[in-house]
This record gives sequence, structure tokens and C-alpha cells, in this order.
Amino acid sequence: MESALEMKKHLFINGDWIKANQYSPLYSPYSEKIIGEIPMATEEETDLAIAAAYEAKDIMAKMPTHQRAKILETLSRLLEERFEEAAKIISLEAAKPISYARAEVNRTIDTYKFAAEEAKRIHGETIPLDAARGGENRIAYTVREPIGVIGAITPFNFPMNLVAHKVGPAIAAGNSVVLKPAQQTPLSALFLAELLEEAGLPAGALNVVTGNGAIVGDKIVTDSRINMVTFTGSPGVGTTIRNRAGLKRVTLELGSNAAVIVDKDVDIDQIIPRCVVGAFSNQGQVCISLQRIYAHKEVYDQLVEQFVEATKKLKIGDPLGEQTDLSALISKKDVQRTLKWIEEAKQGGAHVITGGEAEGNILYPTVILDADHRLKVSCQEVFAPVVIINKVSSVEEAIDEVNNSRFGLQAGIYTENIHFALDAAEKLHVGGVLINDVPTFRVDHMPYGGVKESGTGREGIKYAIEEMTELKLVIWNRN
Repeated sequence: MESALEMKKHLFINGDWIKANQYSPLYSPYSEKIIGEIPMATEEETDLAIAAAYEAKDIMAKMPTHQRAKILETLSRLLEERFEEAAKIISLEAAKPISYARAEVNRTIDTYKFAAEEAKRIHGETIPLDAARGGENRIAYTVREPIGVIGAITPFNFPMNLVAHKVGPAIAAGNSVVLKPAQQTPLSALFLAELLEEAGLPAGALNVVTGNGAIVGDKIVTDSRINMVTFTGSPGVGTTIRNRAGLKRVTLELGSNAAVIVDKDVDIDQIIPRCVVGAFSNQGQVCISLQRIYAHKEVYDQLVEQFVEATKKLKIGDPLGEQTDLSALISKKDVQRTLKWIEEAKQGGAHVITGGEAEGNILYPTVILDADHRLKVSCQEVFAPVVIINKVSSVEEAIDEVNNSRFGLQAGIYTENIHFALDAAEKLHVGGVLINDVPTFRVDHMPYGGVKESGTGREGIKYAIEEMTELKLVIWNRN
């Protein structure tokens, strides 16, 4: 076992910490100081991890359900015991404000608890074959079997909980895993490997391979021993994975430019705190971050004024500071890209009424008005603390604006009108509709996923287990 606080990390393959041929420094996005040395796995080292998972898949498939559940319950307990350490790891490697990092650890604990519970609920059904002519005197039932080896590729923005959404259901279903965490946030995944080793997971059932996506990720996606790839990240990479995965099962959780509609009868005072958190938590680096607000013309001015006022009160600084609301973006490259998009918005006639500037890797929370739907800040995923607020004349117009997007993950509507709420639930082309809430709401057992370029398949433990198992039909002939 290696300590989470040691600077030099190693690959976790077949239950052992393996020294890699190559290492790379890991820098804090906030201080830009070195916080670790991370192994950069080669194709050969990735191959070793896949071979280990392939050998372990039969052990996992034969493991009794109660044993899988016990391992996941123990993992939850170990996370509770090392809660502050886990939160600090997230905060250091992702520049996530410590209060949000603690919230992520709480969610991660819940996610593994849900996985332990759902492990005991994997079941099939009986099929009444005599409903068809020729089906008389036969008994049929279905069972769910583990799919085999899961290749999991995870992003930087929730480095502990989005790993849990792949590893938890995979173990619950009796699969083995090869995990490639995001290059900027590998410490959370290596910490998980340490805890699962302590929790009694068999060697090879989880392998953590850090490094370059073009090497490690591509090997995972194309190797014939991997039965399923589950990926959270950008639409571009997701499309490449889908094209290269062949007949493997693929679950993709991709981008969004999530929107909320604010109707004229809404109490603006009540919704502002929620909207500001939805837009700027984790520096806007959330798949369902509130990026677009469509406010009815009768409440637009009030909403803009109060939203900007609340935005200016956010505390910006060190992610380890107890009062910090917003800290550094994940990389300098993302800061530069976002500033270019903001400049494009200005050139395109939009008005930046607060923010729009950066200091180091911190981009100040930015509010943009009158943004045309073709501008990048509107039509693409900003993944930064940027929100646009546009005026609409009706809920119907707002629904059209929300749907005028390549993405469709989640969307929200604030209204007191039940007909508008039902219209939104029916007409919004997204994976999840939130009535009287921002689209940034997620709890860890709900079905979560999108349509269009927001991906395919669903997460949420029960739903992920369905993706990670094969349905087998058994028929007894009693004739």
C-alpha cells in the first residue's frame, strides 16, 4: 500500500504498485507548484493492466453478491474514515474549493453505498411463453450476467465521484475494471485503488493506469479483451471512442450547455442563490453547469441586476480556503480559450457586464447579455464560470431557444404555471427536465444522461448496472 500523500505515484496493476518506465510532474492548477509525480503508462504497461483484468473477470463473476456488496460497504466506511484526506486530494489536484470537495466526497460515499445496495437487486423476470401459440408448457426466465472487463475513462471535474459512477456499478455487477483517470486528476483514482485494496477487492479486479489518452485510452478502447467502454468527457473524444470501439458496448456522458427558463410569475429573490451556484460551482466545470438563462421580459431586468449583485459577492482564491467559492480553472489553456470566446462574444454584439478577465488561472465569474445563439459562449460548452442571460417574450420562445442546441443533457424551468411546466417536460429535448430548479441538480441514484451530442446510455447505479450486464434468456421445455 502506498500513502496518498507520497509525491511519487505508481501504476496499480493486478493488486501491486508497479513502477512505470516514465513519470511526469503533476502541477496544482491554483499554485502551479508540483504536487506529485505521475506514471505515464506505455501501451505495454496498459496491456499488463488489461491482461490482469481479463484474468480477474471470472473471479469477480463467481464472487457471491453479498461479498461484492461487503467490499463496497467497506470502501464507503474507509472513505468516511479518511474523509478530510480525500477532500484535500480533490482540492489540490482539481483546484476545487474545499467546501465543494467535501460535498463530492459525501456524494462518493453515497455512490458506493448505492452500489453495495444495488448489487443485491440484480434480477431477471419470468416470461409467459404460452402467450404465444407454440409456447405452451415451457418455462422462461431471464438472468443478468457480468459483461466482463470494463474500460473506464474519467474526467477531471469530479475526479472521485465520477470514478465511483463507473467503478461502483462495475464491481456490483461482478465485472473487473481498467481505469484511466484524467491526466490532471489521477490522485483521486490512485487513492481509491489503495482503499479498495484494503477493502479486500481481489487482485486484478481494479487496475489504475495513468497517462496520455492517445496511448492508454486508445489501447483500452481498441483491445478485444475489453467488453465495454464507459467514458465521461468531450463530444469530440466520445465520437472517436464510438468509432474505434467496434462492437463493444459504449456508454458516453458528454458535453452540454445547460439552460434554465425563468417565467414571469417567479419570485426572483428566491431563485438567485440557486442560479448563481448552478452557474459557478466548481468554476463552471460541471457537465450540467447553468450556462444559459432565458428570462421572461417582465422579470429580465430584475434577474440580471440581482444575479450580477450576487455574483460579485463570490469569494475567489485558494481552493483550500474555507470561505472560497471559486478558484482556478483546470489549466492555463482553458483560461486562454475561454477569454477568446468572451472576446468573440463582445465582437458579436454581446455585452459583458461583470467578469471577463483572468488573474493567473482564475477566470472571474462572467455574465454576458444579448448573446446570439451562434456565439461559442452560447452554442458550445464553455466549461468555465461564464453564464449568458437572454430576454424572451414567452415560455414557448424560451423552449425553442433551449432546444436550439447540439446538446441535450438537462434543462430547468422556473414557473408557477402548471401548463408551462408540463409543456417544458414534454417539449424540452434533453435527458432530464427540472421543474422549479436549475439543470445543475444531480443525486447519485437517479438516471443521468443525455440526448443528441450529450451522449448515449445512462448512469446512476441501477441504470449503469443494466448497461454493465448481459441479459440471458433461459427456456425449459416441459413437453
